[in-house]
Amino acid sequence: QVQLVESGGGLVQAGGSLRLSCAASGRTFSSYAMGWFRQAPGKERELVAAISRSGKSTDYADSVKGRFTISRDNAKNTVYLQMHSLKPTDTAVYYCAARISPYVVLTPDAYTNWGQGTQVTVSS
Repeated sequence: QVQLVESGGGLVQAGGSLRLSCAASGRTFSSYAMGWFRQAPGKERELVAAISRSGKSTDYADSVKGRFTISRDNAKNTVYLQMHSLKPTDTAVYYCAARISPYVVLTPDAYTNWGQGTQVTVSS
């Protein structure tokens, strides 16, 4: 099992940038597909971005394409979410998730490990 700890959230003005990090414990991080999800108050958890275990394949929600970039460093057991041109609608708790898979995993129910989340608040 891998344990996940997110960091990098905070308060930012619209148009600003943040980079989220998710540090994973364990020596098998490179076996895990990773994803970033978010959940706003009163809304369901939704996929933001996902990346395969090799880092060669990625996928994004339409709402963040061109603004967010997911990446990973398997040597550092860390996955990142670089966020630019932030909007108030990006305000949510952001979670990283992991699942052993060679492929990009898009559905939240398919993930087996979750972090505790980090708050991102974008002011207008």
